[in-house]
Amino acid sequence: MYNVSHLVSEIKLVDYVKGYRDAPRFMEYCKACKRYNACWSCPPFEFDTEEYISPYERAYIIGTKIVLDENTIKENKGWEACKETACAILEKVRPGLDGTLLELERQYPVGKAFFAGTCHVCPAGTCARIKGQACVAPERTRPSLESFGFDIGKTSAELLNIELKWSKDGVLPEYLTLVSGFFSVKQIEFPEEWIRVI
Repeated sequence: MYNVSHLVSEIKLVDYVKGYRDAPRFMEYCKACKRYNACWSCPPFEFDTEEYISPYERAYIIGTKIVLDENTIKENKGWEACKETACAILEKVRPGLDGTLLELERQYPVGKAFFAGTCHVCPAGTCARIKGQACVAPERTRPSLESFGFDIGKTSAELLNIELKWSKDGVLPEYLTLVSGFFSVKQIEFPEEWIRVI
């Protein structure tokens, strides 16, 4: 159905912030999303995002490329079919990716993970935040790079050499892309099968 590979690119955090962050612009996109103020991994946050990232020196950008086979593309025609299939694939890939990033946090306590997109712990529309309650699994949730104002399209294209692709005219793209991150004060060793982008 699909093949998954991971690419990792390293950049100084100060350079990543300077060249790829536009918090006011991307906050407007967040405000237009139904998860805004309705999901604990999404804005607005109850902490200062500047302070959150200030301790770190290195930004590792992880691109997860999910290449779809021809049959999957041929068998899924129309907007609804494309959306359902893409979401189902991402829901299968995210737990392993998120788990690896959380394991890196355990190995490198001076680092912090950023997940690729919104939280997947609770079903959509059921986050405790909607009822004004605390997160039910804070140990398993992390914000995304885009929720901190980073430009994911530019990040993926320039740091990972991956152009983001979307369904077009009711046809799935040749691949799906997840962009996550890990900020650290020291050099990180990633899984051997993850390819470093030079």
